[in-house]
Amino acid sequence: MSVRELKVSGVFEFTPQVFPDDRGYFLSPLQESDFAEAVGHGFFPLAQASCSRSRRGVVRGVHFTRTPPGVAKYVYCPHGTVLDIVVDLRVGSPTFGQHDTVVLDQKDFRSVYFPVGVGHAFVALEDDSTMQYLLSSEYMPQHELAVSVLDPELALPIPTDLEPLLSARDTEAPTLAQAREQGLLPEYADCLELEAGRPRG
Repeated sequence: MSVRELKVSGVFEFTPQVFPDDRGYFLSPLQESDFAEAVGHGFFPLAQASCSRSRRGVVRGVHFTRTPPGVAKYVYCPHGTVLDIVVDLRVGSPTFGQHDTVVLDQKDFRSVYFPVGVGHAFVALEDDSTMQYLLSSEYMPQHELAVSVLDPELALPIPTDLEPLLSARDTEAPTLAQAREQGLLPEYADCLELEAGRPRG
């Protein structure tokens, strides 16, 4: 498995080795030894696994969880193609407000690790694009927040050759500046403290 740290501090892309044969292929999208070597701690205790399917043009995000409690996330795309977007929402982070992207598809089967406090969005580039999520905490609606994926200050690279389809929640989400003014954004120090509580690799 190859590993690459993205522009957003603490976020990593993992690309597994794929073993094809005349029956199909085999791969392992998560290997804890490679994860621990890159991130500096073992994989988080798994509290929930989730799945979404989206048609072309669907945009989800930018989603994050109130911190504390905070949620770490590991995502991959076993079917279709998505443009996965990482946004640093952690106030005080050296990369606050910055973003990076990874194409997740069924060719390379890349995965992305989101530490606590980092925002997640994606754009479905094909119909029936499927995303799978491994989460460190169960979904609790009262803790789930969003920042506008169309915020001009963030200037996220939403493809111009499709009509973005957003949920009502994401359409009404505040800008980054508004979320910061409202005290919704996580503090970098709090996020690091929660990450430091993970078992060491």
